[in-house]
Order: sequence, then structure tokens, then C-alpha cells
Amino acid sequence: MSQRKQKKSAIEEEKAAAALRQYADTDGHFSLVRNFRLADLVTIMNGFCGSFSIFSSARYLLTQDEIYLWNALAFPFAGLLFDFFDGKVARWRQSTSLLGQELDSLADLISFGVAPALLAFVVGFRTTLDTVILTGFICCGLARLARFNATVALVPKDDAGKARYFEGLPIPTSLAFVALLSLWTKWGWIEGKAGLPGGTVTLWGEQGGFGELHPVGLLFACWGAAMVSKTLRVPKP
Repeated sequence: MSQRKQKKSAIEEEKAAAALRQYADTDGHFSLVRNFRLADLVTIMNGFCGSFSIFSSARYLLTQDEIYLWNALAFPFAGLLFDFFDGKVARWRQSTSLLGQELDSLADLISFGVAPALLAFVVGFRTTLDTVILTGFICCGLARLARFNATVALVPKDDAGKARYFEGLPIPTSLAFVALLSLWTKWGWIEGKAGLPGGTVTLWGEQGGFGELHPVGLLFACWGAAMVSKTLRVPKP
């Protein structure tokens, strides 16, 4: 390794150590809260929206009142707004942090991973194989976010220091499914009404058993695979 690279590596390590010291050198019950920046609070609102979508989905299952379903469908989009603005706020305040990076990934997993998967279950993807696919979708989102945090420094940067592309589909693209589920809800293509388009197929065993699934649910499987793809590169806007 050249001296220039060694010096650069040493500087980066010192910056990382300094960033960690701000969390280690504080004491008190609310020391973590005092370390939050404005951008971190915006990121937490993303997680709030995702959590509220999950609880609204649960309320719909309990009451069958569609107002809760529509709330559950709307909140992930509100989360996207906060996900967009947290980076803007961080650059405006010139205050990025390791905590903010982790918060962003955790909030994204709730709003764009767990919440859309639960919405799919609510509207009708309820067979055993459906739930296996939806669980795999969430896990792919989890793996994609973890890989992003671990490898973002290796992705080529532009002149402004921003990554040139995403490796794999970014997890917020799952809102395309939320938009699709919203249309199906409007048209009545949900459980308890006309049912999901395409119906179900039985791969093995009896109808209604473990081998039954909704073929349209395979879209979630394909989307999950695209999120963890190493070769799929999506240019950043």
C-alpha cells in the first residue's frame, strides 16, 4: 500500500473514531437523545409512518373498516417524504452521522419492507406460501440495507462525493407495490370482495393446503431478488 493510501486510511479511521467518541463520552439517561441531529428526527418520522401503517393494517383486520386500510396504504408514502428530506436536512445543516445512517436503514426497513408486506397480507396474500414469499421479501430488504451500509464506501462517487449508482433495487421502490395494492383496493380486488387477480393455484396437496399460493405474489419474490442483486446497478437520480 502506498504512503498516500496509508495516510488516507489513517485519516478515515481517525474520523470514524471521533464520530464514535461523541456517543461514548456522554452520560445520563437522555444522552442518546441529546446526540440526535435535526436530520435524525426527520428520519425517525419515517419510521413513525411505517409503524403507524402497520398498526392501521392491524386495525383493519380487527374491524374491517376500510378507512384503516386506506390509512395503512397512505402512511408509507408519507414515510418516503421524510426519507427524502432527511438527506436534504443533513446537507443543509452539514451534520451527517453514523447514527443517522443506521437510523435511516432501520426506518426504511419498517416503512418499505415490513409495512408493504403486511399490507399484502391484509389485502389477500394469506396462504402459507404467500407468507413465505412475503417473509423472504422482508429479509431481502434487510440484507440489502445491511449490504448498503457495509459497502457504500466502495461504490464509485461523483464529484460531489455521492454514490453514482445503487447496487440492487433500493428498498423504497417497494412503494410500487403499495400503489398497486391501492388500485386493487379501489377496484375491490381484495380479500372479502372480488379477491386478488389471478386467483390461487395449488402446487401440491389439496386446495387450501400448504401448497396453495397466489401467482401474482411471485412479483414480491422477484422484487426481493432484485434488491439483493449484486450485478443490477440503478443510476442515482
